[in-house]
Amino acid sequence: MSPEALASRLAAVEDRLAIGQLPIRYALAVDGRDIESWVNLFVPDVDCGRYGRGREALRDYITPQVKTFYRSIHLICGHRVELIDATTAWGKAYCRAEHEVGEKWEIMAICYDDHYTKVDGEWLFQRRTEQHWYTADQLSRPQQAGSFVDWHTEVKPALPHAFPAWGSFWADVDTTAVTARA
Repeated sequence: MSPEALASRLAAVEDRLAIGQLPIRYALAVDGRDIESWVNLFVPDVDCGRYGRGREALRDYITPQVKTFYRSIHLICGHRVELIDATTAWGKAYCRAEHEVGEKWEIMAICYDDHYTKVDGEWLFQRRTEQHWYTADQLSRPQQAGSFVDWHTEVKPALPHAFPAWGSFWADVDTTAVTARA
């Protein structure tokens, strides 16, 4: 193997390792309520949609959000990373999150869709989008509530239906034997 090829492979390994730390750093910052560390995981000009751009807009958006629950635990249980080029990558991270909300202990199954950008030699989130399978109190099953309704909203979670192959896989199958709520 040429020195250039070896250097390229080593750089890819280092990039994947650095990107791999982002979801756990995110989880530690949320669970520890370290808002400054949390916002610094994102690119400086992060697009916060209707809330504006930049880390200050992100801080203003997230701070009240994390005040809606007291304790939390975000368990990262899988992470896929695809390098696009030397400064761009995307990935998906699976997470089981638990939140103390008053008398409830809410359990959430999450898949984060991530876009990463390397800025000044550091990998950061360009964008992070949550998609949920369900939210349920620890003492109940998700479908006991009558639906897989998303936490704090009445929106049906996107997963598993948002996976590209999901619909075609089940298209010709009667799912009533395997689920009560397709």
